[in-house]
Amino acid sequence: MVNRITAVRATDVRFPTSRHLDGSDAMNPTPDYSAAYVVLETNGPNNGHGMTFTIGRGNEICVAAINALAPLVVGREVDGILDDMGAFHAALTQDHQLRWVGPEKGVIHLAGAAVLNAAWDLYAKTMGQPVWRLLVDMNPDEIVRLVDWTYLQDALDPVEAAERLRESRAGREARIAEMETNGYPAYTTSVGWLGYSDQKMRNLARTAVDQGWRHFKMKVGVNIADDARRAAILRDAIGPERKLMMDANQVWGVNEAIRNMEELARFDPWFIEEPTSPDDILGHGAIARAIAPVRVATGEHCHNAVMFKQFLQADAMAVCQIDACRLASINEVVAVLLMAEKFKVPVCPHAGGVGLCEYVQHLAIFDYVAVSGSLTDRVLEYVDHLHEHFLDPVVVRNGRYMPPESPGYSIEMHPKSIARHRFPDGAEWSEEHP
Repeated sequence: MVNRITAVRATDVRFPTSRHLDGSDAMNPTPDYSAAYVVLETNGPNNGHGMTFTIGRGNEICVAAINALAPLVVGREVDGILDDMGAFHAALTQDHQLRWVGPEKGVIHLAGAAVLNAAWDLYAKTMGQPVWRLLVDMNPDEIVRLVDWTYLQDALDPVEAAERLRESRAGREARIAEMETNGYPAYTTSVGWLGYSDQKMRNLARTAVDQGWRHFKMKVGVNIADDARRAAILRDAIGPERKLMMDANQVWGVNEAIRNMEELARFDPWFIEEPTSPDDILGHGAIARAIAPVRVATGEHCHNAVMFKQFLQADAMAVCQIDACRLASINEVVAVLLMAEKFKVPVCPHAGGVGLCEYVQHLAIFDYVAVSGSLTDRVLEYVDHLHEHFLDPVVVRNGRYMPPESPGYSIEMHPKSIARHRFPDGAEWSEEHP
């Protein structure tokens, strides 16, 4: 019997994080962390699970877009997909009609990420490996073939990319052993949500210090006086030797960002994340020049690899923040990792949201082992909520992600969690809550 994709099942899953202001920031004061969750059902032994991340309203639009992609997927032979993931990526991102409502950006691209993430989960389960190990075991030519190089070759030629990957293989086994023993360094955002009280933030920071965390991020952007007060509290709680990062979540204009960071520089932030519109490459460059040595971090909302290429070419990002759901899954992420290595910009993946920690741990470990070979100035974001809904949740010890061991992309949710948080008829939304 030929193993085929028999159905694409998409579900609107939402978690009411707004009730306690978890995830609150200057742009998104009351988010409900949500997943447009997809299952690629097969007539074989494994199904593929994936999702894309939103913060509530509009999640149903992502579900509709996933359903629009289903005719491109249902009926395909599983072996044919897994034998050429580059071609499958192209089939979902370059459909000549659907590209009109993209192209390679917006809701269709988010939906493509969900379906492709599910395909990678299916691939890894079929091979009996976690995704990071599946990628690490690929040879350089296989990795390069995952990427659509059409618009990227002026920044990095695929022949050069393969050569760089071959050079990176030196010390590979030692790096794998290091990850398995010590894990990948992380930073916590859970201490600094904008809606938290000063005392709650202070208590969380002190607890995190006791737990071994050395990197902390706070949200800024509503009021500069409040930002300065909260930064003083957090800096006092973590001490001068630990790193503090800030995230404005896009709310400032360019001149405003420069003025505000001149004020906040006295708290010694390592970087300011998304100080202005995520589409403003030249604006980020101007901010970066003005506020140095404070770094500019961005990428969470870069909607495709072409934007990352331009940010890197323009010296407009000093910290590259990939997102596992904004880009069209691993294929496009690999392109960004390879370009960031070429431009010597450290990658610190975005993971604030449901399921994103589970995803990006695989990508960060792959980057270290097979691409960059470096942990210098590299930390992976961590938030401490919603992991209990996954069959294979992240494991963090002493402020470090331990490599996943179970086959797949670590994103499969417990059926009971999906049923309870399905919107709008799941119990979490249909029952009365205080």
